[in-house]
Amino acid sequence: METLKETKEQLIADLIRLAFAEDIGDGDHTTLCCIPAEEMGKSQLIVKEDGVLAGVEMAERIFHAFDPELKMTVFIHDGAEVKKGEIAFVVEGKVQSLLQTERLMLNVMQRMSGIATTTRKYVKALEGTRTHVLDTRKTTPGMRILEKEAVRIGGGVNHRIGLFDMILLKDNHVDFAGGIEAAITRCHHYLKEKNKDLKIEIEVRNLDELQEVLRIGGVDRIMLDNFNLENTRKAVEIVNGRYEIESSGGITFDTLRAYAECGVDYISVGALTHSVKGLDMSFKAC
Repeated sequence: METLKETKEQLIADLIRLAFAEDIGDGDHTTLCCIPAEEMGKSQLIVKEDGVLAGVEMAERIFHAFDPELKMTVFIHDGAEVKKGEIAFVVEGKVQSLLQTERLMLNVMQRMSGIATTTRKYVKALEGTRTHVLDTRKTTPGMRILEKEAVRIGGGVNHRIGLFDMILLKDNHVDFAGGIEAAITRCHHYLKEKNKDLKIEIEVRNLDELQEVLRIGGVDRIMLDNFNLENTRKAVEIVNGRYEIESSGGITFDTLRAYAECGVDYISVGALTHSVKGLDMSFKAC
């Protein structure tokens, strides 16, 4: 059975392979027609906008996957706050390789750095509270591992990677299963039958459902779905530390702090990944 780490590594390898196939196809004919195969050169990554840098380690994987002879010298590492004009790293080697890896590397680094920058903003807004910001599954298909890594680099906390590494009983699961008790009971039977040890979270839509979950038990975390601030405070008091609490749904940057001050453990924010602007940067010959 693959470990979570092995699964991530395989997904990243598959992503790099697919991305090169998508971009290069049967050859980068522009580069091949005008750059001799033996030509050597050097390019540098220039940051063109203030933010948080993310994707440096991934960039190195991209370069080495395409051409193991490329040499990368890193000046600024993942998680650092960067300013416009700074040089993050320099790569030396065959010019053909530098040109053919440029776009994939930039696409990944700009996306990851944009997510890390946004996440850092949310994390700073929560300073002084007990609350952590969580990502969601609202990610770019095929890039989830990288986008969740960018959230982590920015200081956020990863929720489940996918449908395979945690149980999350949402409203539709509960309704289709025939109610909260039926959903939780079936969940435990399934985990026992499959010999799996997974954390269990359940979503509740109101205080009555919360009371039902507390009566039944058997979960690790409770998600308060679209609760207003008043009911969130009540829910925290009712749970009284017995379970982790996550707030989710309709929470914006402007209301983030107020929800955190209710005493929840986590706030999940889809905006960390689903609508982020990439951080501007370029890869130029030097």
